[in-house]
Amino acid sequence: MTTTDFTPLSDARLAELREGFDSREANRIAMNAVTDAGIDKVARNFDRARLLQRRFSVTVDNGKVTSQARSGRCWLFSSLNVARFVAKKNLGIKDFEFSQSYAMYFDKLERVNYFMQDVAALVAAGEPSDSRLVQHLLHDVMGDGGQWTMALNVYVKHGAVPKDLFPETASSQNTGQMNTNLRALLRGAVCKLYAGEDAQSVIDDTLAAAHRILTIHLGTPPTSFDWEWTDDDGEFHRVGEITPVEFWHKYVDAGLEDYVCLVDDPRAEHPKGEKIAIEHLGNVVGGAPTEYLNVPVEFMKDCARRIMSEQGIPVWFGADCHPMMDRENGAWATDLFEYGRVYDVDYAMDKEERVRFADSAMNHAMAFVGVDVADDGTTTRRWRVENSWGDKIADKGYFTMSDDWFSEYVYEVAVPKSMLPKEYQEALTKPALMLPAWDPMGALA
Repeated sequence: MTTTDFTPLSDARLAELREGFDSREANRIAMNAVTDAGIDKVARNFDRARLLQRRFSVTVDNGKVTSQARSGRCWLFSSLNVARFVAKKNLGIKDFEFSQSYAMYFDKLERVNYFMQDVAALVAAGEPSDSRLVQHLLHDVMGDGGQWTMALNVYVKHGAVPKDLFPETASSQNTGQMNTNLRALLRGAVCKLYAGEDAQSVIDDTLAAAHRILTIHLGTPPTSFDWEWTDDDGEFHRVGEITPVEFWHKYVDAGLEDYVCLVDDPRAEHPKGEKIAIEHLGNVVGGAPTEYLNVPVEFMKDCARRIMSEQGIPVWFGADCHPMMDRENGAWATDLFEYGRVYDVDYAMDKEERVRFADSAMNHAMAFVGVDVADDGTTTRRWRVENSWGDKIADKGYFTMSDDWFSEYVYEVAVPKSMLPKEYQEALTKPALMLPAWDPMGALA
């Protein structure tokens, strides 16, 4: 079948569409309302919104929320929000923040090295430049997104520093231009590889150029610093010279490096209880591979609830944040907006269908800092979420998520390996089912 066999949109068909629209009075009422107020104001479910309470039986107080500004660093902000909770307890202070710019600097530098060696190997193996794989890698290169494992790869290798020792810059808060120039650098380097230039020379030159660009935009990160602080009881502490890696291991001692990522891949061909991974997805050469254990979403909920109630620390997670989100008031619920009623359209896909047909994938990472549990002690009702969009929205930056929204749109949580049952721990020792680079489970937050 060719395009010459398609049916054109005729004047007669357009007339039918207009007549059909005008024949339904609700369409004109909806048009008048939406053109004036916008779809979210019109479709917002008043009853659902007012009944989504902000009270929780378990709460982890992590203080003032952070702001990623105009960047895609949510996975770094959210993982460091978990880490800072631990560090604040160890330091005896309520007000503390890690430098997300420091983490981004080394993630991007490491990712340049990973990308260049990955593509050089593909070129050497004869992968065509116009293959789906190479084009996918070129299209996605040097964004801001990432995963829990990728974040921990950075912290384990490069450590972390307090925010005031490597503060935000214009480019860390608005990464667009910096990323554009890095992306152009890498695509030009791939062009040289396919032109037959010496691979190691191209890699070395590209890494040096990327280092210059990152340092110009973000500054020179400290290799060590003099650490001193005053705790909330007024006691002064001086540690002296310390490296970022030493700082990380000294004050973030909750075993985050031993966490594993649980995902809910709803597609039937990917069985629960098995490990999956994404080809060509990573950031640090020699770091931990980006792998997930595919489990039922109810098990993910149970782990998140237990971590907060038994261990008292936040829980990192990744979700598709856009559906049914009231950003201003800080709320998610599956029926928070009645778009179908306004449009007279049946939006009937389930989670598996949304993943399969490109309607949903993880795109944002946050931290759970509270949960409301029913009187049976296990049934979760709603969740409190620490976001990284600043404190001018929601409940001073904290969002409320209904439990049904968790089921439909949360895809990943990071949990201690030690809390997994025996069969899941055994599954982690087996080879992962490798999914292609473009698989939706490889989406970055």
